[in-house]
Amino acid sequence: MLKMENFFSKNWLVYKISKRHLKLSAKEYAYGKLLDIGCGEKPLQNMFAPYVTEHIGLDHQDSLHTKDNVDIFGSAYEIPKENEYFDTILCTAVLEHLEEPDKAIAEANRVLKKGGIAIYTVPFFWHLHEEPRDFYRYTKYGLKYLFEKNGFDILELKALSGFWVTFGQELVYYLWRFRRGRVRSKIIPLLGGVIQALAYILDKADKAESFTWMYLVVARKK
Repeated sequence: MLKMENFFSKNWLVYKISKRHLKLSAKEYAYGKLLDIGCGEKPLQNMFAPYVTEHIGLDHQDSLHTKDNVDIFGSAYEIPKENEYFDTILCTAVLEHLEEPDKAIAEANRVLKKGGIAIYTVPFFWHLHEEPRDFYRYTKYGLKYLFEKNGFDILELKALSGFWVTFGQELVYYLWRFRRGRVRSKIIPLLGGVIQALAYILDKADKAESFTWMYLVVARKK
């Protein structure tokens, strides 16, 4: 059911959808020691807490996010842990910000135990963000290639939306640029909420997945 508690946020819809899918993945796949690559403020810690024994956040010193919740500093290319240390890896909306995704996935495989699980979200259609560190967008075929090349079996590769969510959400981001002045600052968030609600309903009716904004990847180390 559609909840409206964040109705006036410019991106409540994509957060709602991604959270729902990540919650299901956490319940079904996550266990043991979890490494959260590019953890930022660790917004998913409470979601994964019932299923893992540790939630270790990794980020780099130059991160744009607060470092208060970072447990270990390093990079996706050089994780300061020994081989086969973690049971689960979580990496959400980070891969597009890495110059060498192939190297990052290989490093994730190194620190993951055999049979361990990697859970990633990766964008397909999305605007530039966190510039200038925004390098790539990924098709489902590219993701399958990257993960299988680096020692993973794909368990799930799922489009998180169709055309309407992608179009509606990007339209709201575009309109948000004009949210200046007393009238606009009230009208645009309201309009944005209506657009996102309508996009949610239309996406249920017609889920054209080739226009997804984001993919969910769940993979197991061979």
